[in-house]
Amino acid sequence: MLRVAVPNKGSLSDDSIAILKEAGYRQRSDSRDLVLVDADNGVEFYYLRPRDIAIYVGSGELEAGITGRDLLIDSDAAAVELLELNFGESTFRFAGPNNRQWSVGDIAQKRVATAYPGLVSKHLATLGVEAEVVRLDGAVESSVRLGVADLIADVVSTGNTLRQAGLQIFGEPILLSEAVVISRQGQPIAAELEILIRRLQGVVTARRYVLLDYDIPKNLVDKACAITPGLESPTISPLQNQDWVAVRAMVPRKETNRVMDELWAVGARGILVTDIHACRL
Repeated sequence: MLRVAVPNKGSLSDDSIAILKEAGYRQRSDSRDLVLVDADNGVEFYYLRPRDIAIYVGSGELEAGITGRDLLIDSDAAAVELLELNFGESTFRFAGPNNRQWSVGDIAQKRVATAYPGLVSKHLATLGVEAEVVRLDGAVESSVRLGVADLIADVVSTGNTLRQAGLQIFGEPILLSEAVVISRQGQPIAAELEILIRRLQGVVTARRYVLLDYDIPKNLVDKACAITPGLESPTISPLQNQDWVAVRAMVPRKETNRVMDELWAVGARGILVTDIHACRL
């Protein structure tokens, strides 16, 4: 039976459980449950702290898990990323006091506070910069003001919290993170894990695309299909009116309204949008 780790708490947990449900797997109904067996699909789910998941997977105790890319890198576990899940996005940046202009070279020989020491140390090594990494588990924004560090490396969204602490962002992002499926490095992918990956990939794709159906005069098909090329090619079907055809194609969800406007301008009518719940491509 395939053993899979799922985040136990927080938004990463909620989103992970949601995507697994959409992929057809049973999930716990009580947040106090730490193990759930989905006998129909041959999977045993373990609900663990997100920071610990890479360790369990890398040690071989579990075959796969869902965690953040940031936590995977920070753990230094013998685990690798298999699939991006398109949720749990976060951006890591450097920030320093706003009383001067900072550059990456200014980090040298400074104290850098972070809750992700492994991740930051690896990034500094790639930059060829030597600095002291100070590990903190709480909010790192106060570390400079309290004299524990000279700079920080942390997750940044709007930057408002940093500005309130008298800090400013500098340099390129350290990491763009999101939720990922991981497995042990060098381990052959079992058939059950291949099925899990295909199902999750199907949900990820279904969330990104919609089905667009419309009618178009035959003499305008080429123009319309240039707007909706689909993933491989649109499906074109005859209508009772021999001068018209029906077209179906997948389009990116975020582009739906723009595409509909362009199709209408070209001459398409009866434009319909349908959600995709799952797919295999």
